[in-house]
Amino acid sequence: MRKLILSVLSLVCVAAMAQTKYSHYYQNLPCAVEEVKEVVIPDYTVTLTDFGAVGDGVTDNTEAFAKALKHLKKQGGGHLVVPDGKWLTGPVKLVSNLDLHLADNAVILGSTNKELYVQKSDSLRDGSKKCHALIYGSKLENVSITGNGTIDGQGFFWRPIKQKKVQNPEVIAADGDVWEQANAMGGVLRPDGNSKNWKIWYPFNLKKEYNVPNIASDPVIQEKMRPHLVNITDSKNILVEHVHLLNSPKFHLVPTRVQNLIIDGVTIRCPHWAQNGDAMDPGNIQVALIVNCNISCGDDGICMKGGVGQKGVDAGPQRDFLITNDTVYRAHGGFVIGSEFSGGMQRLVVKDCRFEGTDIGCRFKSAPGRGGWCEDIYCYDIIMKDIRESAFLISSGYADKGAGVSATDSDNKDAFFPDWSNITFRNITCVGSKQAVDIQGLKGKPVHNILFDNVTILGNKKGIKLEFAEDINFVNCQINPKPMPVTDYKKIKNVLYNGKDPDAAE
Repeated sequence: MRKLILSVLSLVCVAAMAQTKYSHYYQNLPCAVEEVKEVVIPDYTVTLTDFGAVGDGVTDNTEAFAKALKHLKKQGGGHLVVPDGKWLTGPVKLVSNLDLHLADNAVILGSTNKELYVQKSDSLRDGSKKCHALIYGSKLENVSITGNGTIDGQGFFWRPIKQKKVQNPEVIAADGDVWEQANAMGGVLRPDGNSKNWKIWYPFNLKKEYNVPNIASDPVIQEKMRPHLVNITDSKNILVEHVHLLNSPKFHLVPTRVQNLIIDGVTIRCPHWAQNGDAMDPGNIQVALIVNCNISCGDDGICMKGGVGQKGVDAGPQRDFLITNDTVYRAHGGFVIGSEFSGGMQRLVVKDCRFEGTDIGCRFKSAPGRGGWCEDIYCYDIIMKDIRESAFLISSGYADKGAGVSATDSDNKDAFFPDWSNITFRNITCVGSKQAVDIQGLKGKPVHNILFDNVTILGNKKGIKLEFAEDINFVNCQINPKPMPVTDYKKIKNVLYNGKDPDAAE
């Protein structure tokens, strides 16, 4: 009997030891989701200024970062503190067992010298080359980016600007005449092939006073070379916590093929007209948590990726993913899957989130050649407000288009069809949208086995649109174009915003 008691006590102790500061997020989930593990960094600290860095926003600190990281690698890892100041730099290559810690008023500022980003690999078939992200690394273990500081990619010097996006009263009132500002810098204008009578401005051949060199022979080719802000690939145990990610040339946070990923309390901002300004694009991740994040961006907010074609399959599914207590404001989609997810999506749970002013609330998009499969996808306890297009969109005919170019035509259209199925939307309220539900499958490949349970959509202009869809179930749902009574709306906000009215200061 004593041995039995000791064994039980041992099991209790082991269970207690397994608890982490993230464990409470995993209570009462609709399916079993593997928990993330905390990232541990060696107890050794240096400061960037120890290696000759100058935080004046003008001095190039690329070499100082490289020296500091080389030193930490020799020491077996530790914390690199970036103190208050503006630290101009080219790409920073991370090392294992590293905490890159940004002080509250520290800004890592991406250099506008584009030549620093170009990889030494041979040119691709279209004449472009790959560029390193501002913060990047591969085949790493135990890496964290922490602190309340900022990483700013100065994306205005990289991104093309579509005239139709910025020449409207909303943008001019918020950001001034962006089109005029861009053209005053020089640059090149080309027709917008997707919109008649509109132009696209490219930051190519900028005036000499800006000292921004071209890195390609053509503005469209250079556009394809835009780098991400933070890109970590083929790695294990990655934490991004509390930092502010601003103005990426392309996507802001792109972890790919990572095992054990934590993104906690991160703020991401770029103008809503920023071309391809995705906030987060984790791809082929095994075990992840995205929590307490605040996003307003130029493309998708929290977007699940799973690779294209056989490469996506080989990388494995995006699995055991918990997304909770996140807020997305302006974005093409609040929570998104696709367009590429050939590796599949398994055990994705999205709960207690808020999407306000996004183009689409839950946006699932793909196409033949880049589709995959779904298993145990749950979105619940979500509030949406002022959705510009559809509250829910599931599309198998998405066209991936860049600035001024036609849709992707290199995918294998005879394989890797999207299999949108096994998806549950539960306890969701949307107040204000153009369309309530828009589901577009393919002939012979319908969207199927989708459940809407206790979903309320009010103030919508259009109802439910289904094309090539079957086994789409609506249980205890209310879809009503009439505006919600003010009293009911206040009750909903009081519950979901913990008694604080988010519109009180408006």
